[in-house]
Amino acid sequence: MSQNPPAVSRADLGQALGAVLRRYLDAAHDVVADLPGGARGFQVLTVAGSESCNSQAMIAADLGIDRTVMTYLVDDLERAALVERRPDPADRRARRVVLLAEGERVLRETSQRIEEVERTVLGGLSDADAETFRTLLARVAEGSSADPSLCTGDVPQC
Repeated sequence: MSQNPPAVSRADLGQALGAVLRRYLDAAHDVVADLPGGARGFQVLTVAGSESCNSQAMIAADLGIDRTVMTYLVDDLERAALVERRPDPADRRARRVVLLAEGERVLRETSQRIEEVERTVLGGLSDADAETFRTLLARVAEGSSADPSLCTGDVPQC
């Protein structure tokens, strides 16, 4: 009579993602609390500071932010002199969200503090496993990003 190997316990994906997200959000809360829009403001700064398309509509779609909410969020980031809206050279109706010098400084400092949060949240993993986790998570997240047709033309130079 052969013995069946014990069943491997498999975590529910939603439950596991929820647990990781709650730990991350709890730890990151104080880091982004002073930014206009908090975590959403940080996400907008991150996209505006990247080489990717940074049209206001694309950022809203990519981050899952309602366009009306996005308008108010960018207004708040503009008042704080972190970003400015610039016309899209390919579509004068569209607006690019461009990081200003103060926004670059705030993004750099906040990103360093967020990296500490990430190290804490992923602290149970080896460095190699944490990098693998990030890589796999990024691949999964890529499948849910916004429609690239929302972005046209070259990114304006700052």
